Amino acid sequence: MTRLSVFNSPLLLGFDHVERMLDRVGKTASEGYPPYNIEQIGERGLRITLAVAGFREDELAVHVEDNQLTIRGKQTAEDGRVYLHRGIAARQFQRSFVLAEGLEITGARLEHGLLHVELLRPAPESRVRTVKISTGDGTERPDGAQDGAATSVPVTGGRAAVRKG
Repeated sequence: MTRLSVFNSPLLLGFDHVERMLDRVGKTASEGYPPYNIEQIGERGLRITLAVAGFREDELAVHVEDNQLTIRGKQTAEDGRVYLHRGIAARQFQRSFVLAEGLEITGARLEHGLLHVELLRPAPESRVRTVKISTGDGTERPDGAQDGAATSVPVTGGRAAVRKG
């Protein structure tokens, strides 16, 4: 079966990573355990809260790899207990969240059977620049370079880009 992608348009250049991210989200969306909340905290903060009743701090792990947050829980077997009814889940789990570019994990804490993971969205950075248009006739530009010559143009983030023309 051929898969149809909304990112096949020639007008959407460089969005293949978005398609891969949506595939990852689709694979993890069907997970139901443990239940969780996502809260807006202030203007730039987020909090993910997972209900992890019965788990100790050493039985939980929070990892970030690339733009994916993964929370795992694995309880150790308790010897000597005989349950007549076991309604509190004691199974291992893995819950994943795909994070937006630049989103930072600032901490995690376990409190009253709830695992809180704090995230911070960085302040948006203005990225406006003007690109000069040349006529290609070799006339001198105000910055002293010839049209068609490569010059270095500073770009946000401390890197330099080469501009032709």
